[in-house]
Amino acid sequence: MRDILLVLVTVLGGLGVFLLGMKHLSEGLQAVAGRELRRFMALATTHRIAGVGTGIISTILVQSSSIISVMLVGFVSSGLMTLQQAINVIIGANIGTTATVWIVAFAPDPQIIGLVGLGLGGMLYFFFRRESVHNLGLAILGLGLVFLGMYFMSKGVMPIRQNPDIQAAFARLGATTLGDVALVALAAVVFTAVVQSSAASIAIGMTLAAQQLITYEMAIAVLFGANIGTTMTAWLAAIGGSAAAKRTALAHTLSNIIGSVLFLPFVLPVFVPMGKALFPHWNVVTETAKGPMLLGVMAPIAVTDTIFSVLRGLLFFPFVQPFAALVERIVPQKEEEKPHLSVLKIGVKLSPIIACDQALLEIQFMRESNIDLLECARKVLAGESDEADERHIIHREGILDNVQREVTEFLGSIMTKRLPQDVAERARRLLRLTDELESVSDEAAQILKVIKRLRKQGQKISDVSAALLLEVFDRVYAFAEKVTPWIRSPRPTIDIEAVQAESTEIHEFIRGCRRTQLGRVGPDDPDSPLRVLGELDIINACERVRAYYLNIAETLAGGKKLDD
Repeated sequence: MRDILLVLVTVLGGLGVFLLGMKHLSEGLQAVAGRELRRFMALATTHRIAGVGTGIISTILVQSSSIISVMLVGFVSSGLMTLQQAINVIIGANIGTTATVWIVAFAPDPQIIGLVGLGLGGMLYFFFRRESVHNLGLAILGLGLVFLGMYFMSKGVMPIRQNPDIQAAFARLGATTLGDVALVALAAVVFTAVVQSSAASIAIGMTLAAQQLITYEMAIAVLFGANIGTTMTAWLAAIGGSAAAKRTALAHTLSNIIGSVLFLPFVLPVFVPMGKALFPHWNVVTETAKGPMLLGVMAPIAVTDTIFSVLRGLLFFPFVQPFAALVERIVPQKEEEKPHLSVLKIGVKLSPIIACDQALLEIQFMRESNIDLLECARKVLAGESDEADERHIIHREGILDNVQREVTEFLGSIMTKRLPQDVAERARRLLRLTDELESVSDEAAQILKVIKRLRKQGQKISDVSAALLLEVFDRVYAFAEKVTPWIRSPRPTIDIEAVQAESTEIHEFIRGCRRTQLGRVGPDDPDSPLRVLGELDIINACERVRAYYLNIAETLAGGKKLDD
């Protein structure tokens, strides 16, 4: 019993170190190459083969297919990429993720590499202030933890070799039939879905095979199951998201399931003999400090994993279009006024740069909605609106309140973690824009409320006052139309001094109009105070809209482009 507990504690501890290392490795590499990676992934939209190549190289760069899958969920759900283009990238990502297995297979002593990685990465991370060096240090630290985790897992299973009961139990887990292979693969699916790392599952399988605790056949079955379990990350990113997000996750899962199921019957008659033929010395026992080990078994497992991924890609590549159509039929598009940001609430932890892209798209929706709301508010002010226009103002203002709350929570979750300085600054600017745009929608609703209040009181705005109010509104609206196109990516250069001068001119005009309206209160009209109070409320709402759009212009002019 004591041996079993020791094995569990050491292996689980090693697994934890391994997963922590993968997290730091991915975060560090993404921080170093995140912006370039995002732009590089845009190449996936140029050609089908470019999409596959993008998936391969991107996954190798960040050493995590999970990050790529979350990126794809965000790209497709926000309209930056079609489902077909995402499937091409998925094919490439499944091939690129095998690079981790090659590193595990051909690296020398994991303990030495782990300690060197921790030492070098620690010095770069803690003793250098330059951000790029800091992030590189984090990546090297992560790599060191990956290999140290492998060392602990390998060391943890050593007592099993001295325990005949446990050895006998492992011996009964052979994979000599298709049913046995399927059961091992199923266990790997569950384990990989829990830890969300196919690299961890395959690394454990390789370690156990090297320790001669499981057969080579079982190790091959593990990698088949791991390729299915790793798709769980995409589903976590798509929970509560749009139909496009769910389609991307489903495409990833279906492609991996179909490929694994189709090739699973060939594990024993094809893949296992192929690996043994390519590496005839795979079963040579090597004496190490840990005892006799099958170190040669690592290479055929890595090669088999790559060949399997390539074959699966070749199987799907000619049928991407009909496969995408099938997925779209399984997950139909619902009629939604707008998608919600929940599509990336989990993925944001993996890809803050892509999360900022998603938030920018929501801000663009707010930008367009505000112009629409101001047009409806003018109809109300001019007496040209109907009940549908007024309902639309209230309904859309409520939607923008919800969007503003979602974006704030969404970007807030980004800023609670360690970020590159430029990403953190971009997130802060997006938060400011969200707040200003939501305030504009509140003022459009406020104008409607004032008009309704005057109607209820039986007050009627005079023609002279109506003309003045429309003049104020139109000048503010023209200012909003001028600023609005800049809230996009990329944006033109802003002459902020000219914008500020125009804003000041409008402000002074509004002050004069406010004095004019106050002068309309007179003893000959006992209802004039209530009416003028409502008119002043409208003028003040227009003044606040002017201030919000000035703040937006200054926010945009004060920082880099939103897509940087």
